[in-house]
Amino acid sequence: MDLARARQNMVWGQLRPNRITDPRLLAAMAEVPRERFLPAALRAVAYADEDLELGDGRRLIEPLALAKMLQAASVRPEDTALVIGRDVGYAAAVLARLATTVFLLVEREEEAEHTDRLLNDIGAENVVVRSGDPRRGLPELAPFDVILLTGAVPEVPRTLLGQLQDGGRLVAVVTDNGAGRVEVWQRVGDSFGRRAPFDAWIPPCPAFQPEAGFRF
Repeated sequence: MDLARARQNMVWGQLRPNRITDPRLLAAMAEVPRERFLPAALRAVAYADEDLELGDGRRLIEPLALAKMLQAASVRPEDTALVIGRDVGYAAAVLARLATTVFLLVEREEEAEHTDRLLNDIGAENVVVRSGDPRRGLPELAPFDVILLTGAVPEVPRTLLGQLQDGGRLVAVVTDNGAGRVEVWQRVGDSFGRRAPFDAWIPPCPAFQPEAGFRF
């Protein structure tokens, strides 16, 4: 299978017809080899417009959903970004072509080591991979211009909002009773504005889900 051609077909057949117009974003998604983030058995469907489950809570969210979120983030070349979720590095690799520095927070140290090697192999040397609790974020490296959550959450974590730079944007899919919407939060001084530009659904980020309550 010609995966380079499939990547171009993704851009022209999925992204452009669905109002992804940012030329830098389109170029980034045309360059990053999504198949490198998948096991060999799944590489043939790397550019299908669907979420790909990789086991143990890891996944690649569908290309169009990611593109919509990144376009809503209005990433600038001088930005420093933070990516949180169980995405295995693809979102950070795309974002690395849009921002100066990207921090990727994963849950396990061994996962960080593997992802770091992969990102370096594909030329995303400006991604710094750290391991830790996603709910905590990276306060020691804050503030960030962009924070991207690659798994859906029931509400935007206030802890992460506090790690935004003045003027910074946090983009997440917030779910409620099975429906989802993209929310963009922007910091203005000590206040936060919010807008919800469109509906979307991506798989949940396990770390941010509420614990099941006791039931009789």
